[in-house]
Amino acid sequence: MGPIRGSRKRRRPANKKVERSSASSSPEEEESGEWWHDFSNRISGPLSSSRETEKFESVFKISRKTFDYICSLVKEDMVAKPSNFTTTGGKVLSVNDQVAVALRRLISGKSFVSLGVSFGMNKSTVSQITWRFVEAMEERGLHHLRWPSTETEMQNIKSKFEKIRGLPNCCGVIDTTHIMMCMPSDPANDIYLDQEKKHSMVLQAIVDPEMRFRDIVTGWPGSMCESLVLKNSGFSKLCERGHRLNGAPIDLSEASKVREYIVGDAGYPLLPWLITPYQGKGISVMESEFNKRHFATRMVAQRALVRLKDTWRIVQGEMWRPDKHRLPRIILVCCLLHNILIDMEDEVQDEMALSHIHDSGYKQQVCKASDDDDGAVLRDTLHRYLTGRLTS
Repeated sequence: MGPIRGSRKRRRPANKKVERSSASSSPEEEESGEWWHDFSNRISGPLSSSRETEKFESVFKISRKTFDYICSLVKEDMVAKPSNFTTTGGKVLSVNDQVAVALRRLISGKSFVSLGVSFGMNKSTVSQITWRFVEAMEERGLHHLRWPSTETEMQNIKSKFEKIRGLPNCCGVIDTTHIMMCMPSDPANDIYLDQEKKHSMVLQAIVDPEMRFRDIVTGWPGSMCESLVLKNSGFSKLCERGHRLNGAPIDLSEASKVREYIVGDAGYPLLPWLITPYQGKGISVMESEFNKRHFATRMVAQRALVRLKDTWRIVQGEMWRPDKHRLPRIILVCCLLHNILIDMEDEVQDEMALSHIHDSGYKQQVCKASDDDDGAVLRDTLHRYLTGRLTS
């Protein structure tokens, strides 16, 4: 079974007539301050009991500027198909209404039934709106998740990584997290049992120093270890073919050069382009110091995954019997939204208190593969450089 990437591109024929639904409202109506006042007055249930509902950010955990940008991204696709989405009272839902419902589903992780009660609509309406939003984000938001395309952009990333704890020419940090699922006991589901005997789906992410996802792979079952997910990823194959992490090496001394690379924990193999920490009881004091620098750099990816799960709580807890074919696409959209908040410099995110662990209850995996000789040379070169023992 191959990974379900969730990034399927759909092209609309150029001459195809697009029928717009009654949800298409005028820009003046959508952008006016009246929308939130009207929408918040329709919120019922637990949300309505809090005075905080008067503040948009308390419900959606993002700024109104970011919300408006997301609406502008998906509006064309959200109204392209005819729909009769309405509240139980018969009010036709605008694009802003629909985006608000979908975002609340992803942000809160609450059930369709619970959100239907809060928003005054049927659970099937909440479900359909959420999926339409996911499809639209796949189509319109993919440019927010991409590998650096220019030398200047990559150099900026390298410079910021080096400022963390001195690692030169580092292009990213890789880490993996598990999206847990509550699934019935069935031999067909055993493939999703991970090392902790929980049903889960894997998300592998490569992160830049600002916690932005630069490459993700999801859809693989939890039974696959980190090293195997990496091996089967498009990123790994591009690196092996010399099409990624192929920028110019830098000179650390007259006799020592360092190529581009990423860093990862002990669950990954040591490769020519992937640097892992020193392992074993017999490591030296200097190697231990390198590991500390390596760990401090890796923390960027851990914090990114913590923020992803703390913000988009649909992927934080144990999901109740999710559709295994749709889930990877939901994970992808949560990653896109995570990046959008960074790209928009959303100040609401800076105010959020984060937890510390993205995979609570999971032990550190350790890759049993033998160290790659070129990878070992690169790690030793970096180790000597950082401890001031690199000779010319």
